[in-house]
Amino acid sequence: MWVDGRLVDPSRPALRPDDHALVGDGAFEAIKVLDGRPFALSRHLARLRHSLSALGIELELDRAHAAVAALMATPPARVSPAWLRITVTGGSAPMGTAGIGTQPTMVATVAPMAPWPPTTRVVIAPWTRNEHAPTAGLKTISYADNVIANRHAHRVGADEAIFANTKGQLCEGTGSNVVVADGDALVTPTLAAGCLAGVTRELLLEWLPDLLIEHDVPVDRLETASEAFLTSTSRNVHPIACVGDSPLASAPGPLTRRALAVWERNAARDIDP
Repeated sequence: MWVDGRLVDPSRPALRPDDHALVGDGAFEAIKVLDGRPFALSRHLARLRHSLSALGIELELDRAHAAVAALMATPPARVSPAWLRITVTGGSAPMGTAGIGTQPTMVATVAPMAPWPPTTRVVIAPWTRNEHAPTAGLKTISYADNVIANRHAHRVGADEAIFANTKGQLCEGTGSNVVVADGDALVTPTLAAGCLAGVTRELLLEWLPDLLIEHDVPVDRLETASEAFLTSTSRNVHPIACVGDSPLASAPGPLTRRALAVWERNAARDIDP
């Protein structure tokens, strides 16, 4: 684990008791490491800067790159694939949510990434995502909603929970974006729906301009789609086989297979697209 400029034993304490991480004041990125190299690092750091900016925290890119370089030289980074997680908090601050830290805290870790099965099962979460919330679309460490919904999904035998927003539109998973088939096209919710601007989602929109479009649809469209898939750093393009108790017609379907082929081909060409 890398903490503010030094590698430390992950079993040792890393944060001061007055660090504003303890009130959810911070943001993070989880990045895939392939053969000791982080994938799409530039895009992840750009999104981290965006999330932190909304919290009034500055991302020091030199520190972030120093953390990455130090961790990529450690044995855990040689496991492929692996996770690289970079977290920046408000730092040591007075008690209370209004406290402002004097220096942000940066923590980075690397660990093995577990594989996913060929297909996934999802469930519609019984809670909604507030697309008007100040943290909508930000990857903050205030992750309690996602934790609760993800644990609910696992209790009912699913891998992921899918949120609708307050308008009843399809929004996102607890750690993924969603894509559904609509005729001969693939559709993913717009960022106005309240979803995170996923890096995998962003790359697919660039790589599949004639197939994948942004469009808001009702959440129940997911249950009746002929095919659908999740996108995320660890899942890439992950076909959905079942929504609750309703199996989809095909997993993967032809459009999903096309998206997966384009992803695998383009991602293999460039470690930092």
